Amino acid sequence: MGIQREIARKLLQINAIKLSPQKPFTWASGLKSPIYCDNRTILSFPDTRKLIIQAFINKAQDFHNFNYIGGVATAGIPHGALLADRLDLPFIYVRSKAKAHGRQNVIEGHLAPGARVLMIEDLISTGGSSIKAVEAVREAGAVVVGVLAIFTYGFQKAVRTFQKADCSFYTLSDYNHLLAVAIEENYVSESDRVMLMEWSSDPENWGRTH
Repeated sequence: MGIQREIARKLLQINAIKLSPQKPFTWASGLKSPIYCDNRTILSFPDTRKLIIQAFINKAQDFHNFNYIGGVATAGIPHGALLADRLDLPFIYVRSKAKAHGRQNVIEGHLAPGARVLMIEDLISTGGSSIKAVEAVREAGAVVVGVLAIFTYGFQKAVRTFQKADCSFYTLSDYNHLLAVAIEENYVSESDRVMLMEWSSDPENWGRTH
């Protein structure tokens, strides 16, 4: 089993990803979705946590000449910190907005001028929060070599967002691999599979008819 399928299987097993086509979830954006992903759950399962970090270590080799790890708040922080510890590299994290008190930091930790940062994210949906963090690091005088995330829904909007920001990204698993595993292991029925595919092709309008 390839690593993308193995990670998808683990995410399903520990309920980090839940599929519910018949009773869709409502995201914070208001979007109706048959899938919900909460990769914070990984932290409570040592075997899955180790699998994710080792996959990060292996894939990080494709991003050249970085000397910092950065975490995207909030769910990317623990995974980024674990990776930085394994690689023996400095770690910083980027808030979604400046702290309202103290030094009002957006970036927490010491970021050296000219640092080359590999950003760690838990989930990429539209890519907006990831790129906001990337831009904050760039504005601080550092270089972002790319973004490495656990999972993506595979939205084309995310691809366009990263292209526009001239930033490369990679995810350890994705919606297509997840769906294949879910069908093979009977997490969903054939009718559910059709609904899940329909959502993937038009997520913004899917909720109007389901």
